[in-house]
Amino acid sequence: MTAPADHHYKAIAFGVAGIAILCAMDGVIKHLVASNDSLVVTLGRYVFGALFATMIWLRSGRPVLTREMWKAHAARGVVIAISASLFFWCLSVLPLAELIVITFIAPLLVPFVARALLGERLRPRSLIAGAVGFGGVLIAASGGDNFSPDNQRLLGIAGALASAVTYALSITLLRGRAHRDGAVVIGVLSSVIPGAIIALPTALTGEWPPLGDLPSFLALGALAASGMYFLARAYAHAEAQVLAPLEYTALIWAALIGFFFFGEVPRFQVWIGGAVIVAACLWGAQKEKPPLMTPFAPAATPEVD
Repeated sequence: MTAPADHHYKAIAFGVAGIAILCAMDGVIKHLVASNDSLVVTLGRYVFGALFATMIWLRSGRPVLTREMWKAHAARGVVIAISASLFFWCLSVLPLAELIVITFIAPLLVPFVARALLGERLRPRSLIAGAVGFGGVLIAASGGDNFSPDNQRLLGIAGALASAVTYALSITLLRGRAHRDGAVVIGVLSSVIPGAIIALPTALTGEWPPLGDLPSFLALGALAASGMYFLARAYAHAEAQVLAPLEYTALIWAALIGFFFFGEVPRFQVWIGGAVIVAACLWGAQKEKPPLMTPFAPAATPEVD
């Protein structure tokens, strides 16, 4: 039977694609926050994301959106709104690759949050892969400038860490609903609910963006909707801790986007750390083999996750 393995590697492919698309979205956000209030950009991400997610929902036959779904996703919507608002602001004060490196703490938290909220068994392979991947992050972060001309850098680092914690929580909550609701429904609710939450503070403090930024906002919405769709497909077929190490591949995409679009030249440590991270991701994503039975060993009791 190869179907379970096929689903496993398909989930990994969806996860990698979703992360790459969302990194491209981060590049668009970094471009927009250079000339717009970060809350306005955050709201734009969810307004236009909801537009494209609704188009996907319509083309998919309008899956039912029940009251129970709205209630279940309300808490996750609050978490997403907080995480995104912090992350978008940090993009205005930190280089893209540096911000991604700091937020790599999130995958390390996912297995523990998944254990607490979903009862998922902690896999030794996931823990080892996370530790090795974080070692790659430390390599990638080494050799950088520890100081900034403006004093917002420490606030940016604190905001990035807070964003990482809330992101880990949102990813774990996604795993709890992905297999029930499906990627299409999650894509809609993951844009509409956070957008509604962010709308009020944005109306009070933000300014309307110039009309010339409309194409960038449209691209932002399209990337957000498609990236979220791919991630939801991934988490519907694999455990959160299996997919969590794949988040480290974001460093590769962030370095490339920063170099080609913002003139941020990646240090050689970034590439060495990236190679370590990718290796850890590939190893950690493999399924653990069951222990070999011996004539003298008692049969293992099946474990129910």
